[in-house]
Amino acid sequence: MNFRKIVKLGSVFIGAALLTVGLSACSSKSSSTTENLGLNQKGTLTIGLEGTYAPYSYRKDGKLTGFEVELGKALAKQMGLKAKFVPTKWDGLVAGLGSNKYDVVLNNITKTPERAKSYLFSKPYIYSRYVLITNKDKSNLNSLNDIKGQKFAEGTGTNNEQVAKKFGATIVPSGDFTTSIALIKQGRVAGTINAREAWLAYKKSNSTTGLKVKDVSSEQKAAQVVALFNKKSTKLQQKTNQALAKLRQNGTLTKLSKKYFNGDITK
Repeated sequence: MNFRKIVKLGSVFIGAALLTVGLSACSSKSSSTTENLGLNQKGTLTIGLEGTYAPYSYRKDGKLTGFEVELGKALAKQMGLKAKFVPTKWDGLVAGLGSNKYDVVLNNITKTPERAKSYLFSKPYIYSRYVLITNKDKSNLNSLNDIKGQKFAEGTGTNNEQVAKKFGATIVPSGDFTTSIALIKQGRVAGTINAREAWLAYKKSNSTTGLKVKDVSSEQKAAQVVALFNKKSTKLQQKTNQALAKLRQNGTLTKLSKKYFNGDITK
């Protein structure tokens, strides 16, 4: 074999080797975005939620939908993953992270010091501002400092209940927001402290006649709603935060908020 052929063949082998290395590097780079995230199922972001709390996650015509359902799909897409939802009752939802039932929980969960002891949080995707809702005839109830000794309808164990107790209200247990509003209209309670987004969702399809609403975010700091992760899921937490930042930047978060709440609750 002459020298020119040897050089030519050598160039072919080197080129092939470089191409293989390049493809391998590209493949490695591509897979690095989804590999080593500690996922329960490769290529899939498994999401825990209740699926019974409109407009966050609920069923419409038998199909799971809602703000956090669409958010989950958008996050998974940004990370190159497929979203899989696991509807779970509230009493076992958070505990499901510890048993690896899913990778993350998206269920209108607020960031608290107590939860920080056992779980990791994403950056906030909702800033839940408090509103004071009363009967319009209650002219003496205009701030949180006015509710001491008044009967307030609140969900047991919720942030709303904690705030009402903090300002001295007498708690009347309520199963959901609609029930709380009904109790106010019936005159059985003086009012309720609740999330601005719950009010925005309610008034989209319900009459608000006879009700008075006051934004009290200046008196009580907004609660930060976050995605919840197992303590070991630090890489998934990082990737999720990166995806959230992109969805915030490209307007997806605002778009979904306006679709389901008729207002921007993401800022």
